[in-house]
Amino acid sequence: MAKLVYDETGRLLFTKEMRKENYTILIPMMAKIHFEIMKNVFVHYGYNAVLLDTEGPEIAQVGLKYVHNDTCYPALLVIGQLIHALQSGKYDVNKTALLITQTGGGCRASNYIHLLRKALVKAGLENVPVISLNMSGLEKNSGFKLTLPMIRRIAAGLVYGDMLMALHNQVMPYEINKGESQGCVDKWVKKLTEILAAGHGFTKKEMSENLDSIAHDFSKIKQNKVPKVKVGIVGEIYVKYSALGNNDLEQFLHSQDCEVNLPGIMGFAMFKVDNRLEDIKLYGGSKAKYLVVKRLFDYLEGLESAIIESQKKYGFRPVGTYAHTKSLVKGMVGYGSKMGEGWLLTGEMLELIESGFENIVCTQPFGCLPNHINGKGMIRPIKMLDERANIVAIDYDPGAPKVNQENRIKLMLAIAKERLAKNEPNSKAV
Repeated sequence: MAKLVYDETGRLLFTKEMRKENYTILIPMMAKIHFEIMKNVFVHYGYNAVLLDTEGPEIAQVGLKYVHNDTCYPALLVIGQLIHALQSGKYDVNKTALLITQTGGGCRASNYIHLLRKALVKAGLENVPVISLNMSGLEKNSGFKLTLPMIRRIAAGLVYGDMLMALHNQVMPYEINKGESQGCVDKWVKKLTEILAAGHGFTKKEMSENLDSIAHDFSKIKQNKVPKVKVGIVGEIYVKYSALGNNDLEQFLHSQDCEVNLPGIMGFAMFKVDNRLEDIKLYGGSKAKYLVVKRLFDYLEGLESAIIESQKKYGFRPVGTYAHTKSLVKGMVGYGSKMGEGWLLTGEMLELIESGFENIVCTQPFGCLPNHINGKGMIRPIKMLDERANIVAIDYDPGAPKVNQENRIKLMLAIAKERLAKNEPNSKAV
């Protein structure tokens, strides 16, 4: 066991010695495709990273045991999943570390890392170090460093993850040979891991080529385009993407014979960068900082364009551009409303409706103020703007029965199915 080293504040550090001793680093799950590629990047750089895929009600119960029940649901689940893994007996707690993101923003998510450390002490696991995954220099550990090559590979992983998620959701409901779309996803996660490990696949030119190849592969899957109810999913980022957080919402919607549209993580990444530009516009600031941030934003916008171009080229429905999504909320929500998912949540609902996904599940952790304001709070204005809007807001917390959530979604789907029956186009095979 490596020597335990603390900084001047008493924080247990993840040291170079711990890395040399090949400590297992546990990563909580959120978006499966994206996080699998990200985990593989860490493995390539010599970290013994493990992505947790545990689910079930016991995760929330573990979280409730060590975190105050008034803390937001994603924190309960993330901390519960990590401590549940440590207590499972699968890992040597004297050679295991935990990795968690730290944003430094106004949301309660900024406190997850401190809540986790407090929970570890309560669980008698205070010798397990917690690694902060951040790009702001909030916390540093000698045994774990984000380098520019790592960041470029992780950013590429987000782009590829968005592409695979989007095409899988477009193809899977209509595939003739069941499981073919998922097989394509698995194939490309493995292939992209090898490409990134070989030092390729993260320049814009290489990403465009790989995105074309991905779209080409999905376009070869035979489909039967029968009419289906189209449902969009929006909400707080964790419960939006995490099957653990939203009680496997995507799978439930597929079981109800729906096509699902889940806006990608790239939009959220662009939103966070764009917020820095809006801060300067609203409150003033350094012109030099504005130019640097604008350059980063333009880079992300270029990656977004590459995804859209490949999707169009092979006949898939392209994702909505961030710029267009932002324009839709003008006059409805101010761009200063940016805590959590902020105005982007409203914008994604408007963009989904515009693209034919007027049936929407708005996922919210109970008590998440930014999401209740920009999600549930905007349903009425959205319906006044577009009467097609068929939105149901679902709160997720440890005391919310899954059957109640699904019954409320079924009521929304009943309206959607009635509308579909009134205007059902002819099916066609492609």
